[in-house]
Amino acid sequence: MTAMPQPHRCPLPVPLILVILLAWFPFSTTEGQTSSLGPSQKKKIDQLFREWNRPGYPGAAIGLMHHGRLIHARGYGEADLEHQVPIDAKTVFYMASVSKHFVSFCILLLEERGQLGLDDRIQKFLPDFPEYEQPLTIRHFIHHTSGVRDHLTLWTLAGNSILDHIDQRAIYDLIKRQKNLNFQPGEKYLYSNSCYFLLTKIVEKTTGLPFRVFAEREIFKPLGMKNTRFHDDVRNLIRNRAFSYSGSAGRFSNLISRFDLIGSGGLYSNIEDMARWEANLLKNRLGKGSQSLIDKLQQDGILNNGTSCGYAFGLINGTFSGRRISEHGGALLGYRTHYLRFPDQEFSVVVLANVPPVNPGRKARQVAAIFFGDPDREKTSGPASAKPAKRDTGPTKNTREKTKVDLDDYVGAYYSEELDTHYLFQKQGDELLMRIQNRQLPPRRLILSKKDLWRASVGNQHFAFSRDRDSKRVNGFTLDAGRVLGLRFEKQD
Repeated sequence: MTAMPQPHRCPLPVPLILVILLAWFPFSTTEGQTSSLGPSQKKKIDQLFREWNRPGYPGAAIGLMHHGRLIHARGYGEADLEHQVPIDAKTVFYMASVSKHFVSFCILLLEERGQLGLDDRIQKFLPDFPEYEQPLTIRHFIHHTSGVRDHLTLWTLAGNSILDHIDQRAIYDLIKRQKNLNFQPGEKYLYSNSCYFLLTKIVEKTTGLPFRVFAEREIFKPLGMKNTRFHDDVRNLIRNRAFSYSGSAGRFSNLISRFDLIGSGGLYSNIEDMARWEANLLKNRLGKGSQSLIDKLQQDGILNNGTSCGYAFGLINGTFSGRRISEHGGALLGYRTHYLRFPDQEFSVVVLANVPPVNPGRKARQVAAIFFGDPDREKTSGPASAKPAKRDTGPTKNTREKTKVDLDDYVGAYYSEELDTHYLFQKQGDELLMRIQNRQLPPRRLILSKKDLWRASVGNQHFAFSRDRDSKRVNGFTLDAGRVLGLRFEKQD
C-alpha cells in the first residue's frame, strides 16, 4: 500500500514568527519577558493598597512598565460601587491634569509639520484674544509662564461649580474679560489651567478639526489606544469607566459631574493604554517618528532671566532616590492620577484612583522604591506629609482691640467686571461675612490680618481693601486666590 504523500509545509522564518507573536501580544497584563517582580515585591505592593482592596470600597489601578512593556498590572477596590464592578487594568479613569502632556504633544506635532511655532503670538490663532503690554506666545502657555489667570479658579470665584457642565464659550469669554495678567509673561511660573484650554483652541484653529478628533487620529488610533479619548461631550458613553467618590472608612458618596471641558484635563484612559503610550515615548512612532520629539517633550521651559521654570511640556522633571524622573499628577472630583517615569531606567509607574485618600503620587514613589529595592523609601517615599494646620479661630480679642476696626467700613456690595459678579459683605455681631450674590452658597467668614487686609477662614482668598485718598471711604478691593492675583472689585453705591 502506497503511503499518502504529506503536504509540503514551508516553515516560517524565525524573525517572521517573532513579528507575528509580538503583534498578537503587544502588551501583557502580567509580567513581561524584559523583567519581572518577585513574589515578595508583589506582596509589598499589595500591602500599599490593602486598605482599598475590599468589597464596597473604591480604589485604584496600578501599572508598572519596563523597557516599553507592561510587566505588572493590578486593580484594587471597585470602579462602580453601585454595581460592584471591580477595578482592573482595563478600567478607564478620568486622567485630570495628566492630560496636559498629550496636549503638548499635539502642539509639538504641529510644530514638526511647520504649521505653528512655539514663539508664535497667541493672537495669530485667536485674533479676538486681548492684547496685553507684553506679547503672549504658545511657549508661555505650555510652560505656565503666561500670567493668564486660571479659568477654573475664576469660575469658582464667580460662584459656579465645576461639577456642572461648563460651556466652552462661557469659559473663553471669562478668560478674555480679564484686564490684567498675574505677572509679565516669562517672569514667573504659576500653574494655570487656562493655558491648556487655550492650547486646544489653537490646535483646532490650526487643523480645522475638533481637538478630540485630532488627538484620536494622530496619537490614540496609531498607537492602538482604543480606550483613550478626550471627552468633550458629557452625553457620550465611556465603557468600563470608574466613577469618582468622596469619603473614607467605608462611608462613600458619589461625586456626580457633568464636567466635560478639555485641555487642562478631559482625557480618559486606562493602564493598558498608558503602557502603549509609555512604549511610544521610548521609541516614537508618531509624526515623523523622530525621537527628538520625545526629547523636546521633556525639556524645561526657560524664564526671562535664563533660569528653568521647573515645568516641561506637561511633565515635571526632578530626581528621586538618586534617579532622574519625569512625572505629572492630576486631581479633579474624586479622581487622582499620577504618571511617574524613570527615563534612564526605562521604567514607569502609573497609579489611577477614584477616591482622594489613595494619594497616587505617594503610592507611585513607594511602588518604584519596591521595584528598585530601596527599602528605606518603601514606607516614607513621596511628598512629605504636611504638618496639620492649626485650627483658625479668628483674631483674638487683643488683635481686635489693637486694630480697632470698624466693620461698617466694609459692609456693602462690590462688583467685578472681570467676573461679572457681585460680592456682598455683611456684618454679623463682631464678624465680617462675604457671600456671592444670586448664588446658593453659604457665607464665608473673614479674618482680619492687618488694616484693610482680610482673608477667608476657609480656602486661600485674600481681600485687600482700598480707600479714597481724601474721604478715607472704602472704594473697593483686590482679590488674590491662589492662581488668580489682583482681581479688582469696585464698591457699588
